[in-house]
Amino acid sequence: MPRIRLRISTRLMIVLCLLVLLQAALLGGFALRHLADSLEEQMAQRAVQLASMIAQTPSIREAVAANDSAAVQAVVSELRDATDASFISIGNTEGIRLAHPLPDRIGKPMVGGDNYAVLKEGRTIISRAVGSLGPSIRGKAPVFNDVGDVVGVVSIGYLTREIDETVLEYQRIVIIVTGLLLFLSVLTASWIARRFRAAIFDLEPHEIAALFEERNATLESVREGIIAINADGRITTFNRAAVETLGLEGHPLAGRPIREVLPDSRLPALLESGAPEFDTEMTIRGRSLIINRVPIRVKGKLTGVVASFRQRDELAMVSRQLTRIRQYAETLRSQAHEYANKLHTIAGLIQLDRNDEALELIGQETRDHQALLRWLVDSVDDPVVSGCLLGKFNRAHELGLRLEVDPDSQLGPLPAGITPERLVTLIGNLLDNAFDATLSTNGDTVTLSMTDIGQDLIIEVEDQGPGIADEDRPHLFDKGFSRKAQGRGIGLHLVKEGVSQLGGEIVVENRSDGGARFTLYLPKENVR
Repeated sequence: MPRIRLRISTRLMIVLCLLVLLQAALLGGFALRHLADSLEEQMAQRAVQLASMIAQTPSIREAVAANDSAAVQAVVSELRDATDASFISIGNTEGIRLAHPLPDRIGKPMVGGDNYAVLKEGRTIISRAVGSLGPSIRGKAPVFNDVGDVVGVVSIGYLTREIDETVLEYQRIVIIVTGLLLFLSVLTASWIARRFRAAIFDLEPHEIAALFEERNATLESVREGIIAINADGRITTFNRAAVETLGLEGHPLAGRPIREVLPDSRLPALLESGAPEFDTEMTIRGRSLIINRVPIRVKGKLTGVVASFRQRDELAMVSRQLTRIRQYAETLRSQAHEYANKLHTIAGLIQLDRNDEALELIGQETRDHQALLRWLVDSVDDPVVSGCLLGKFNRAHELGLRLEVDPDSQLGPLPAGITPERLVTLIGNLLDNAFDATLSTNGDTVTLSMTDIGQDLIIEVEDQGPGIADEDRPHLFDKGFSRKAQGRGIGLHLVKEGVSQLGGEIVVENRSDGGARFTLYLPKENVR
């Protein structure tokens, strides 16, 4: 069964109504209980005072001492009209009624069992008991004769139903007030809900939560750095790319003034101008950045600024890569033109019936490829690695270089922890680096050797470049380090990372006859 979601206005109304009901129940219950206790206390004190006053009346003392019921009844009839007591009952030392509101109960024992302390101990008491007229609060006082002996008891009572009626009347008032408060709560909740929904663009809380998670995921998926500040110039939003690009790892950012974190930032200036800036080049924390800055407005009011940026070197690298792609396309066109010329030459030789010369030319073009293909079929088991080597052989030929593969090289089935994709990355980047180094010194040969004999898989690449300078060795595998051009230095960094992930080792040394030798040792067992 699908879960039913209540709108925020409905939930707010329910919460306020429940709050009002809870407050009314607690406060009303306390007030009514306190009222009932106070009324009982007041009635008890009034009853005991009235009982003491009547017990000290001379006519009552004489009539009770004489056990004269008629005289006592006559005096009580006059007193009953002058008081608000529910009943006045007077008994003798035996607890037999001498006066009672109901004449037929005169001469019968008093009910309640609370006369002992009065008749035997001579004390004035307050009691709550159920008498012949029902539950009541009683004040009882002893009647003394002239010599100080107890000769009777005066009992003044107030029926508790009078208290209940008074409390019930106040309870009606509490219920009416609670109803009015509930009505006001509904109106208040409706008004608050309208204002609240308008402030959050008519969205429900679960929709806001979903948008928040989506926003966080979007920020982290963007490769550009993003930082936003509020109207006070404090950082409210940033993503991981911003932290890495600006080198702010380990620095707390949320809530800090942008001026403290990035003194060179122009974001606070946009809070004053409100004018967006696009593709602005700027140096921040020693990094050359391309920055876009856009003000944030809510209902026309400037509430902050957001900036997106990335390193200028990355854009330059992309540009250079596009240039290299164009150069590669030009090389392919020239190769196609060269092969077209050779095809025309072969066709002309055939037409001139010079078949031997045509076959010699064809054999010269295919001999190297055939040798490589035979070696790949015989010595390399993995087709992905074979495809990579064949592609690099063609690439070397296009660059005017010769890729020589040691004929004794052997590469059987790859260990479980070394995937073909990882091995292709290592070999491909090493060969690309060797091609560039050899071209820089007008060399013509790059050598590749591979073996899986023993505990390690060993790959060795030699070039005819300038070699590795001593001062460059500590930074050779650093990302972005290169002596050739800015934006390079990625290939060897990827090789180093790949070898480390496989738990291997890379050895770099200069050759005696010039150039450099890169040797990879990749363990077959315990591969990470």
